[in-house]
Amino acid sequence: MIENAYVAAAEMLRHAPLSTGELVVTERPAGSPAPATAGAAVTASYVGAPSAELALAVADSEAILAGAGGQVGLGIADILHPSLVAAAEKLGSGVLGASAVADASELFSDPSALTFAVSDTDGAEIAWFSIRASSTYSAGTASLSDVAGKLGRISNVEMALTVEIGRTRMSVRDVLSVEPGAVIELDRSAGSPADVLLNGRLIARGEIVVVDQDYAVRITQILDMAEELV
Repeated sequence: MIENAYVAAAEMLRHAPLSTGELVVTERPAGSPAPATAGAAVTASYVGAPSAELALAVADSEAILAGAGGQVGLGIADILHPSLVAAAEKLGSGVLGASAVADASELFSDPSALTFAVSDTDGAEIAWFSIRASSTYSAGTASLSDVAGKLGRISNVEMALTVEIGRTRMSVRDVLSVEPGAVIELDRSAGSPADVLLNGRLIARGEIVVVDQDYAVRITQILDMAEELV
């Protein structure tokens, strides 16, 4: 079951901003040598059910920076973080930490980790993804109460809570051409509930209100995390 979740997480990388064409994700044999760029991979830790360590290494980070936001001050971790968020959503209930560039050579070469290659339409490997169960959480035996107990140890840590009214996708060319007065259409109709995200993970929905001349959100739905584990 956990392995299936890892495979599903890797499949989400087909939508990562790694290439303009169709991407193919294939599992690599256990214990395969770490890719040459694993020393500067984008990594993140996921605390939940199951907890895991994630790493995404790319063959040409400069090309991704140039094609997906380097001109507007974004780093490779910023650009690839949404891809790791999408992958983590397949793991069940939990929270993904911030992404950072780090040496993930040990993770990629660990036989206990699942590793995947991401290839472009020509069959060339342009990225590699590795995911491994974290010692923070014993996935086979723990219950939701176990997860809550472990999360309680970091209950005083502040996290980013974001309210999102909609999204859209734009090319870097279109972003650079935006000027004051431009209207950007979102993928949500007027009156639809806003999403409430904790560190990028959807946890609730609500309606936008005004409190003392400040925007606020009135929660209308708390997502049932238990259902995500079924």
